[in-house]
Amino acid sequence: MKRMKTILGLLLMTLCLGAVAQENSEFKPSGKATGKVFFNYHYDMTDGEEQESSFEIKRAYLGYNYNIAKGLKASITLDVGKNDGGSDYTAYLKKAQLEWKASSAVKVSLGMISTIQFKEQEKFWGYRYIMKSFNDQYGFGPSADVGIKANFKLSDSFSANAFIINGEGYKKVQDEDGKQKVGASLIYKHKGLIAKAYADANSGKVMTEGGKEKDVTVSALATFIGYKFSDKFRLAAEYNQLVNGEKYSKVAEDKDLEGFSFYSTYTFNKKWEVFGRYDNLSSNKLEGEAEKWNLAKNGSAITTGVQYAPTKGLRMAFNYRNFAHKDSGKEDQSQVFVNFEFKF
Repeated sequence: MKRMKTILGLLLMTLCLGAVAQENSEFKPSGKATGKVFFNYHYDMTDGEEQESSFEIKRAYLGYNYNIAKGLKASITLDVGKNDGGSDYTAYLKKAQLEWKASSAVKVSLGMISTIQFKEQEKFWGYRYIMKSFNDQYGFGPSADVGIKANFKLSDSFSANAFIINGEGYKKVQDEDGKQKVGASLIYKHKGLIAKAYADANSGKVMTEGGKEKDVTVSALATFIGYKFSDKFRLAAEYNQLVNGEKYSKVAEDKDLEGFSFYSTYTFNKKWEVFGRYDNLSSNKLEGEAEKWNLAKNGSAITTGVQYAPTKGLRMAFNYRNFAHKDSGKEDQSQVFVNFEFKF
């Protein structure tokens, strides 16, 4: 694994350094500010829930993209969201990326970069302002991290990605052991079909019963297939697995998670569409235990609704969500949401 990380790192750095020699005789630098806000009102119909309803701003993204030279772009994005320390509106550095398009077939990015684990899934799902895609929602991987990645166009239908990142996500610094996460994906696109296979691995230290440290590898697998039958209808399915981890950044030997997600959209016209999604999350049972280790969070989620987009830069959706716990002692969650996304 160390040899693979070294080779991949040298390859990506060599490609990136080549950008310095790029000619820009007729290029004019330019930039653009961007912004996006996720706002919602929800009413909770769950029995015994203390907070019955609430207005929320779940996310606010503020960014700037600047074309430095031909094929060379810098981007920065701040993510204003909830802080585990207590503040609901803390600004995080979500992206601080230098991107070099080396050729029509190779693109390299470094810095605080967006990750590739669920990029295609999130785009196909299409409603990030309503709900995250499966891997993001249930902690199978981060949406951004510090590192370097390369995208390769292999043919008209096939493309591949490879990366080395810290592995802790964009809200945390590199841990003390200095070990990185390595991963790659292969994507196939042809007409209305898209299929993807992704895998990553990262080692971390855990304490044994004898009080000694032990290296354990946490790995993730993501598979996805989607099909657009026409401009009106699309359907997708994905299967995801996390091995030796309570989440992507928390190594836990023998604790595994897996789940699948199905989602679909029917578009009536440019303004109106209906959507639905089903998620199922489960975990394994540890040796000697009567219940699965993640029973309190295991379950299935249904999300369904209608979206209205009256103009460019504004979308709104009325939707219903239900989470059915596998733990019979927990009350199933039932909520109604009105979500808004506005951006520039």
